[in-house]
Amino acid sequence: MTVFIMRSSSQKTENRRERRESPARRESSRLLFALLCLLSFVFCLPSPARAAGVEALRQELTAMEPGGYALSADFRVDFNARLEEAVAHGVPLVFELEFRLERPRWYWTDETIARKRQAWRLSYHALTRQYRLSIGALHQSFATLEDAIQVFSHVRRWQVLEANLKPGSRYAASLRLRLDVSQLPKPFQVSAFTNRDWSLDSGWQEWDFIVPQAAANAAPDEDAPPEEAQ
Repeated sequence: MTVFIMRSSSQKTENRRERRESPARRESSRLLFALLCLLSFVFCLPSPARAAGVEALRQELTAMEPGGYALSADFRVDFNARLEEAVAHGVPLVFELEFRLERPRWYWTDETIARKRQAWRLSYHALTRQYRLSIGALHQSFATLEDAIQVFSHVRRWQVLEANLKPGSRYAASLRLRLDVSQLPKPFQVSAFTNRDWSLDSGWQEWDFIVPQAAANAAPDEDAPPEEAQ
């Protein structure tokens, strides 16, 4: 027995349209992917000009009123022509500042007292011809790339610990500023992990922090409990 399946003219027209549009859509996807790969290849080629890098210049912990401690730090952040071109063409860059405060223990692993992170998202808006620096939902615009870089190059009074510490106690402080390549668009990530032009990292800067004896409101007996990461 032969069974005939009747299709309406509208279904046939719709099927023909899908067959016509599918190759076009596939071709558009291929072209878009190829363009992204080409851009990532161009921007990740070794830069013939100056090298990019981040250098830590100064870091300091100071007591706050009525309690806690704040961090101030200075970095020198150098962009090469490749990074400047990438930002100007709409590639956002995320810089992350990390801070750690630990209490050394000879009988066990070091105790983490505080761990803080802060990230800046740097982007360029072609319509306004301004650079935008964002921290969460907050953002600020700048006329030049240099002005935007100055904000995260010079950190002032960033509160990293809310509690007080025992006067005279010694701690190990660490600080690092880096370009987070994992936040780059996907086509750029593979090349960025292996290309030195994208390697902007100060490395961990370590120093001893001794709580000043003059801290009148410091904890008299015990160290402050560990601070939760943000």
